[in-house]
Amino acid sequence: MVKSELIARLAERNPHLFQRDIERIVTTIFDEISRALARGDRVELRGFGAYSVKRRASRMARNPRTGEAVYVAEKHVPFFKTGKELRQRLNSDGPAPAARAKVPG
Repeated sequence: MVKSELIARLAERNPHLFQRDIERIVTTIFDEISRALARGDRVELRGFGAYSVKRRASRMARNPRTGEAVYVAEKHVPFFKTGKELRQRLNSDGPAPAARAKVPG
């Protein structure tokens, strides 16, 4: 699902709201999560999951094409950890999401 699909689905479920207002709300939520992560804060949405920032230390890597050693600078990357309720919904015995495959056995 992309942002425009999320906005469209929310508009369907909330016909009393204007689509432009829903778009503004969704954009504001994403912007606030981004700002919090940029400050180094953790964002927790109960039942859904938590966003945080992890530090990746600088290191020496190899260029796979040439085999040459390459320096990779330290960087910070966003990290998402699912919440317990979301994990349980994904792993319930109810209708399986299309992406989940059955394990033979």
